Amino acid sequence: ITDVTFRDGHQSSLATRMRTEDMEAVAEEMNKAGFYSMEVWGGATFDVPTRFLNEDPWERPRILKRLMPDTPLMMLLRGQNLVGYRNYADDVVTAFVYHAAEVGIDIFRVFDAVNDERNFETSLKAIKECGKHAQLSLCYSLTEPKLGGPVYNIDYYVNKALILQDMGADSLCIKDMAGLIAPDDAYKLIKALKKALKIPVQLHTHHTSGMGLMSCLKAIEAGVDIIDTALAPFALRSSLPAIEPIVVALQGTPRDTGLDLAHLFKLGQYFES
Repeated sequence: ITDVTFRDGHQSSLATRMRTEDMEAVAEEMNKAGFYSMEVWGGATFDVPTRFLNEDPWERPRILKRLMPDTPLMMLLRGQNLVGYRNYADDVVTAFVYHAAEVGIDIFRVFDAVNDERNFETSLKAIKECGKHAQLSLCYSLTEPKLGGPVYNIDYYVNKALILQDMGADSLCIKDMAGLIAPDDAYKLIKALKKALKIPVQLHTHHTSGMGLMSCLKAIEAGVDIIDTALAPFALRSSLPAIEPIVVALQGTPRDTGLDLAHLFKLGQYFES
C-alpha cells in the first residue's frame, strides 16, 4: 500500500492546504503504519505552500524524512513540467531532481499528460544518476464508456508500458487521475500488464466515479503489486479509495496487507480532528 494522505489526499479534498506542521504532529505515527511508501510531495504541494501557506516547499520533505526514516518517500513529478505548469529546460529538470533527491525523495513517480515518453528522458536520466527509484506512469484515459476502441485499448497501454520498461523504469504506475477505470477493466488491464512486464505494477485511481474501491479489489485479484489509498478523512469523493475497507476486505486472504487497523483508525482520528 502506498499512502497518499500527505499529498494527493489533501490535494483532492482540501485544495492542498494541509500545512507541514500538521504533518509533523503525526508523521512518526505514520512511519509506524508499515506502508510500502508514502506520497508526500510534488503535484501542487510545491505551488500551494509558496503561494498560499507562506512555507518553503523544500523544507517539507526534509522534515518528513527525519520523522519517517523507515518509510520511502515518493513525489509526483510532471516530467518535463516538474511541479510547474510549463515545460522547463533540461538543465532545470536535472537540477530539480538532484535537489529533490537530496532533501529526501526516494521514489519519483513521473508522468506526462499525453503519455509521450520523450518527456521522461531527462528526468529519468537524473533519477538514475541519483540512485533513486524511477516509477514511470501511464495516464489512463478513454474515448469509449469502457476500455477499448481505436485508441485507448489494452494493446495501447501494454505497448506503452513495454517502452517505459525498456527505457529503464523501475516500476510502472497506471495513473487513473479521473477515476475512470471500471472494475472489470482494471482486472483485464492489470492482468495483461503483469503478463507482459518484468517490473512491478502499481495502480493509482480516484473515487470520483464511485468505482475506486471496486477497481482496486479487482486489480488486486489480477495481481497488481501496489495500490494507492488515503486515510478515510481524506479519501473518497474526488480523492482516492480509503485504506480501511481494503484492509478489512483482504484480511485472511492471500493478499492480506498485514496493516494494523486499530493504528489506522488512530491516524484517521487525528486527521478527522
